[in-house]
Amino acid sequence: MRMSNMLNLTMREVPAEAEIASHQLMLRAGLMRKMASGVYNYMPLGLKVLKNIEDIVREEMNKTGAQEFLASALLPAELWQESGRWYAYGPEMFRLKDRNNRDFCLGPTHEEVFTDIARQEIKSYRQLPLNLYQIQTKYRDERRPRFGVMRSREFIMKDAYSFDKDVAGLDVSYNKMHDAYVSIFNRCGLDVKCVEADSGAIGGSNSAEFMVKSEVGEDDVVFCTSCDYAANIEKAVTTAEKAEREELLETLKVETPDVKTIDDLVAFFHTNAKKFAKTLIYNADGKIVAVMVRGDRGVNETKVSNALGGVVELQMASVEQVEAATSAQVGFAGPIGLKVEELLVDNEVANMYNFIVGANKTGYHIINVNYKRDFEGTVGDFRNIEEGEKCPHCGESITISRGTEVGHIFKLGTKYSAPMGANFIDENGEPKALEMGCYGIGINRTMASIIEQHHDENGIVWPLSVAPYHVSIVVAVVKNDEQMKVAEDIYNKLRAMNIEVLLDDRDERAGVKFKDADLIGAPMRITVGKKISEGKVEFKLRNSSEVEVIGLDEVYNKISEEFKSNNIKL
Repeated sequence: MRMSNMLNLTMREVPAEAEIASHQLMLRAGLMRKMASGVYNYMPLGLKVLKNIEDIVREEMNKTGAQEFLASALLPAELWQESGRWYAYGPEMFRLKDRNNRDFCLGPTHEEVFTDIARQEIKSYRQLPLNLYQIQTKYRDERRPRFGVMRSREFIMKDAYSFDKDVAGLDVSYNKMHDAYVSIFNRCGLDVKCVEADSGAIGGSNSAEFMVKSEVGEDDVVFCTSCDYAANIEKAVTTAEKAEREELLETLKVETPDVKTIDDLVAFFHTNAKKFAKTLIYNADGKIVAVMVRGDRGVNETKVSNALGGVVELQMASVEQVEAATSAQVGFAGPIGLKVEELLVDNEVANMYNFIVGANKTGYHIINVNYKRDFEGTVGDFRNIEEGEKCPHCGESITISRGTEVGHIFKLGTKYSAPMGANFIDENGEPKALEMGCYGIGINRTMASIIEQHHDENGIVWPLSVAPYHVSIVVAVVKNDEQMKVAEDIYNKLRAMNIEVLLDDRDERAGVKFKDADLIGAPMRITVGKKISEGKVEFKLRNSSEVEVIGLDEVYNKISEEFKSNNIKL
């Protein structure tokens, strides 16, 4: 491609709306342009990168025996009503009606569609296992689109669905997809960690996320400092700190005027936060519930939602709701006499002795409270794990880092096949529900994550495997006939070798061209300048500061060697 003909306007200034490097550079390098909040148009340069990522995904998926498919993005409500998710999915779903007043949605995900295909087409165990995938645009009305394509309202996803006759078969399919994902992200040049994850609105027995460590990531990821344990903080299992055993003392109501927060209570009672259990009141889809955690701990709302059966909207209760549940002002909630539909008690609280809680009376707290003797509830793991706590696998300390999810794999089991009647006839002639798996990769988010990991102060540093152009040829002076002729010759020969080449034939200063070359980020740059009179050009790798002066006859071998060293066939 000749830059004089290319629809690509680079930007010198950082757009005010762009907060993170990938968003800034995707706009500055001309990869995309904003249409609306969370909605982008992809320019030719950006589309080439997306297609390169898609090609890698297709190659690795096809290696596993998966078959590509393309479903509609416009989905009838009836399918979602069958699975029970039409109302459960929440406000992220774009809903619309056709001219006949029938309900549809723009597909945020496609479990129902693929299950419907399976129940129509799969009749016998002889057709199993089967894996279908697609690469398609999804739509989610994000409450707060941000960070460019990291969280947008329209995005491209590769989603695959496996169908097996039993759980053992599902395990095989799941492991195949895990290995394929490792290959995909390795080929894309991404440093990715597979972590245990919560299944969220998709559901299923268990799942794993492929996370890119990132300071601007939207997820907290837990890593063990000794073993391979890693999990999204929503899923990370906590180990209850054992409280020192005490003789149970008699409860006593203590007046605590204007003392509401844990810090205030610690000062008032001359103790530490570990002697308190705080009670938080929530509105869970209209149901008023309470959660108890130790005074210095934070509630894990994902664990709470799962414990309540998969709540869609979990919010802190209003002042009025808290006062109705406690018969007191906010700040004095406790488990004794609390009027809620369910009380969830964290493991740690259930094993504490003689702790302090709110008295459900304004200006009062109760001391020497003990679980079982003074109140009861549903005991479980309802809190966030914290930096330095014990790993649930090996007992060593854990660390917490920010991360961005680029892929997610699920074991769905029969969550969709059973309610939707996606059955097959087994070896004994009996109908059985299909065992399903679901496997997604965010194509746009993968592109942004590559930029997050591969950039410097001058612009993008593309891995060779996904670069929109492998080589950038900069002509120092386009009005110099000799320079242009040599540049054209190199350009044409490289294209004949199936190498993507960008020829900067614009009548601009060399400095401007170098800046654009660095910004766009082609892995290799050839500069045709004044040394051409000696039969030499400059060769530079984008990820190196070293500039080599080489002979014209060395150019093609030099470039071929780069492909070879990156295990990419020409």
